[in-house]
Amino acid sequence: MFTQRRHPPADDREQGFTREGLLDFDTSFGRSKALTLLLVFSIGFALWHVLTNTLITEPTLWQNTLHFAGFAFLAFACNPALKGYARSRQAFYIDVVLGALVAVSALWIAWAESGIYARTLEKTGLQWQFTVVDWAAGIIVVLACIELTRRLTGWIIPVLIMLSLGYVTFLGEWMPGAFRAASLPVSDVMFRSLYNDEGMFGIIATISSANITLFMIFGAFLVVSGASDFVIEASKVVASRFRGGAAFVAVISSALTGTISGSAIANTASTGIITIPMMKANGFRGRFAAGVEASASTGGQLMPPIMGAGAFIMASYTGIAYSTIVVVSIVPALLYFLSVAFIVRIEAVKYQIGTEHVEAIDRKKMLAGLLNFVLPLGVMTYMLVSGKTPSYAACFAIATLVTVSWLTPNRMDFKNISRALSLGISTSIMTAVLLVAVGLINNAVTTSGLANTFALMIAQWSQGSMLLALLLVTLASLILGMGLPVTAAYIVLSILSAPALAGMLADTVIVEQLVRGVSDPSVLATFSLVASPLTEKIAAGMSVSEAHTLLSAVPFDLAVVLRPMMVDEAQLTTFLLAAHLIVFWLSQDSNVTPPVCLAAFTAAGIAKSPPMATGFQAWKIAKGLYIVPLLFAYTPLVGGSFWEVMQIGCFALFGMYAFSALIQGYAEGPLPLWTYPLLIVGGGACFYPLMLSANLVGAVMVSLLVWWSRSRAAS
Repeated sequence: MFTQRRHPPADDREQGFTREGLLDFDTSFGRSKALTLLLVFSIGFALWHVLTNTLITEPTLWQNTLHFAGFAFLAFACNPALKGYARSRQAFYIDVVLGALVAVSALWIAWAESGIYARTLEKTGLQWQFTVVDWAAGIIVVLACIELTRRLTGWIIPVLIMLSLGYVTFLGEWMPGAFRAASLPVSDVMFRSLYNDEGMFGIIATISSANITLFMIFGAFLVVSGASDFVIEASKVVASRFRGGAAFVAVISSALTGTISGSAIANTASTGIITIPMMKANGFRGRFAAGVEASASTGGQLMPPIMGAGAFIMASYTGIAYSTIVVVSIVPALLYFLSVAFIVRIEAVKYQIGTEHVEAIDRKKMLAGLLNFVLPLGVMTYMLVSGKTPSYAACFAIATLVTVSWLTPNRMDFKNISRALSLGISTSIMTAVLLVAVGLINNAVTTSGLANTFALMIAQWSQGSMLLALLLVTLASLILGMGLPVTAAYIVLSILSAPALAGMLADTVIVEQLVRGVSDPSVLATFSLVASPLTEKIAAGMSVSEAHTLLSAVPFDLAVVLRPMMVDEAQLTTFLLAAHLIVFWLSQDSNVTPPVCLAAFTAAGIAKSPPMATGFQAWKIAKGLYIVPLLFAYTPLVGGSFWEVMQIGCFALFGMYAFSALIQGYAEGPLPLWTYPLLIVGGGACFYPLMLSANLVGAVMVSLLVWWSRSRAAS
């Protein structure tokens, strides 16, 4: 009776949207009364998220602890990580009791806050005064975070949590050199972990409770209302007109699905089940078809307006408006998807794949889902861009969808609304638990100053080279991505490396000023602390190499003081956003980069192709994940004027095509070896920042080579 439904054996550490949710009416719950109660609880829990972000005003701590309490209870009771595992009646009830214990403990933490403050003030405030119950509740929620993240993601995050807590408690004293840190009393560590803004129920938990869960619920409403059917059918309309059209269905549908999905793996599974067989029937190799789907689905995390969970976290960390992040991400996302489309085009031409075998368009499905997709998503996007809060925009979009659905065959009646609410909660379980748990790591990193240490290490190891710094961050993201979901990898990387990248970007402006000469007395006085004999030369100006040498000699703490003095606030904000976008993009590579590339492995399972070979294919196709961050670093793609962004984006397309042709060894026809250097030079010139003459020369070179390869193939 309590046997859990068997799931496919795919490894999907990130849950996403499918028509069958974990908490669905006709699947997991069957007719079991206990599981039906869980379904009712999940529906009520979803409604609470809507109400607490619109009509109900709660203290942030209460909102976040209630958020974690509900999801921890569901995570234990529903046991979402144990795919294919049949639980006995006894194991089921044990998990339910554990979940209830964790939920009560989380609520006690919110209730006990005022008492802890009062007792601590009475005892002179030297140490936080916890009662036995307070200690028990705190220990239970910390242990629950470790256990649930182990179930949901494997051992990487639990180990990081334990190391983080150990580092600030006693390990820091034993570490050598820059990693040495003073140990804190256990009571201080516990208080900071539970009540600090950087802790479990702080800023990151607020992102989850106020934003991400609502958008997951909105995405579930889109799925249940048939909007995902519209995505597939609309993609067929466009793709059926092009050679290799089935692969273009994958690219377009994954881009559109990415606007509503929070997971590359879920995106791969939901669209790949349709597009991969279609591509194979069209004539594409199995591993290529799977690689296209995996790389396109990974790009779904980069596609505005939702962009997975990363955009919300980025807005919170940087203090930059969510609408700004969405707007500056449009052109980069288009560049990525067009780079995938170029590979598809070249593959189709190379293997003479036509337009046949694109499945017939189901116009009834497309029209049924049209209003349910376009209008709510358009309303939500407009509200975000116009400055409304993400939570308000998501709730308004849900209300819009429910209303307009009654004008379509896919009406959101009571049953469908209940299905959408339960599906939205079930797909949020892992993300919600993960973000609360990551607060333990975040608190330890910020409390100990480890983030500044890591930033200093990146600056020292890279020797001021942005390219080398990007390579270090890319390597770190790949290693983290082997064990962490993308959201967690981005959080950890942004804490550790984004400040270093932002500082290096700001240093480029400082170098320019040093070359011209500095007249500000306060700046000269600051530089005199490390280079007093060079004060006159600093005022008069110096060569670029001398400026870099001088800047590399400035201690980290002094550089932090100098940057606001020499770089205006708007530029610093732009550099901070660019740094976070670089980290956000690079954190996606774990989905498609061997040896652990879960989106590629998921696609390989559908295509029945070799997993590792599919991973390498996806890695080649997803080259935009590495090229676009270079544009963030070396061009004003972030923060530039409209025409500057258009110039960079348009010429970057020629560069993307050039490197796609190099990867494939083919353009519109075969390419001999002597054309490779020309493609490298021409493609590189297209990326040169805001030098129109170089861009035009590069675009002409690439165009001529493509035209020549086509005429050569035709002859």
